[in-house]
Amino acid sequence: MKREVEYFSAPGPGNTEASLNIAAGLAGEGIRDFVVASTTGATGVRAAESLAGLGVNLVVVGHSVGFKGPNQDEFQPEHKARIEALGGRVFRGTILTHSLETGLAGAFGGSYPTLLVANTLRRLGQGIKVACEIVMEACDAGLIPEDVETAAVAGTGRGADTVALIRSKASKRFLELVVLEILAKPRG
Repeated sequence: MKREVEYFSAPGPGNTEASLNIAAGLAGEGIRDFVVASTTGATGVRAAESLAGLGVNLVVVGHSVGFKGPNQDEFQPEHKARIEALGGRVFRGTILTHSLETGLAGAFGGSYPTLLVANTLRRLGQGIKVACEIVMEACDAGLIPEDVETAAVAGTGRGADTVALIRSKASKRFLELVVLEILAKPRG
């Protein structure tokens, strides 16, 4: 099936509704696993509402507690409750290409392999980098199976502006992860 790519003129939350409409269309085509990035849970709620009743496995992935600062949890409890009430699940864990190595690079200088991976993926856009990370995180947590076409929705900062179909893999098998299609992303 040939799908058109939606190129947004600018990144950011103004593209969230269009991105979620694209994702919902994938549910209509038989995609069953959806992973959505959400820092506070607001985008996750919108995704859960958009996909409600479509019989999909929705995993909303947020930052780990402490990402922003010691003991700080950016994910709002009311958003978590709403996502779960709509049948979605919430996972908050360490960003695969960020935490440990960013700390080491800051303390000791130099570049580390996962930082190179992150910066390489960013050449395709911040949302593509995040999409790859959240699919692996959800696989690592056992919330989506490996080796299935998974719709990943992510963004640049807040909201959603990127939609990709990714053949899911756990982080241990990162080199086997395949971005099958990019369905939406900011152009610049």
